[in-house]
Amino acid sequence: MAGVEGRVVVVTGAGGGVGRAHALLFAEEGARVVVNDLGADRDGTGRSSEMAESVVAEIRDAGGEAVANADNVAEPEGGQRIVDAAVEAFGRIDVVVNNAGILRDVTFHKMTDEQWDAIQKVHLYGTYHVTRAAWPRFREQAYGRVIVTTSTSGLFGNFGQSNYGAAKMGLVGLINTLALEGAKYNVSANAVAPVAATRMTEDIFSEEMLERLDPRWVSPAVVHLASEDCTDTGIAVVAGGGNYSRVAVMQAPGANFDAIPTVDALAASWDQVTDLTGATVGRNPPD
Repeated sequence: MAGVEGRVVVVTGAGGGVGRAHALLFAEEGARVVVNDLGADRDGTGRSSEMAESVVAEIRDAGGEAVANADNVAEPEGGQRIVDAAVEAFGRIDVVVNNAGILRDVTFHKMTDEQWDAIQKVHLYGTYHVTRAAWPRFREQAYGRVIVTTSTSGLFGNFGQSNYGAAKMGLVGLINTLALEGAKYNVSANAVAPVAATRMTEDIFSEEMLERLDPRWVSPAVVHLASEDCTDTGIAVVAGGGNYSRVAVMQAPGANFDAIPTVDALAASWDQVTDLTGATVGRNPPD
């Protein structure tokens, strides 16, 4: 298996938590890693290169290759500089793992425009900026792997996280299209939803759950999806605590009409419309 040995991998938000676990495992598997982290607090405020540099030191002490980067994914120039750092240090870029994130949890009723925008800029726009900078290189070299970090809050919803959930589900829409556009260039695009104990989730899980959800459980899924051997594209996988499971948007057989139905006629068939018996993974255009 070729795996990721010798590949050049960018991991954003890799100064701690899940991102750090990704960076360490990539290096252990022989990849050369750009450890990006802004060094901000959980809400995105503050800035320091210390977190990224600390992870780089861990990798180098273990005999691996890594460089640190503290650029901000929320800025187009930051995304470009992160990719440039990989090329300058290692001559190419093969994998982008978009992991950087912040939280601004609040109920929708109380949410401000700033709280909404801050989340979109880091999670959705941040993923766009870094991936967009790497995309031309992936096409030119006919190889690339894009991994985005989605969330069960986006896939299934979570109270007080409408901003975060919207951004995270937006990333699934992004990889669905990137998978189609990248196929002929040997570029895959997939999503991983981590279930892990980090500073981002310490307020969500019980203490018992936090003990079970070591971030290192997530990283094997990310490294596999980034590997040369994995041909899956356009899929989302929930990973954490020992469980790895695909999540997909399904489409039921539904109800068919030969003419435009009246509202009453559609209502009478509504149970058939919403019945998921026999549902299959959806596609565009639908069957």
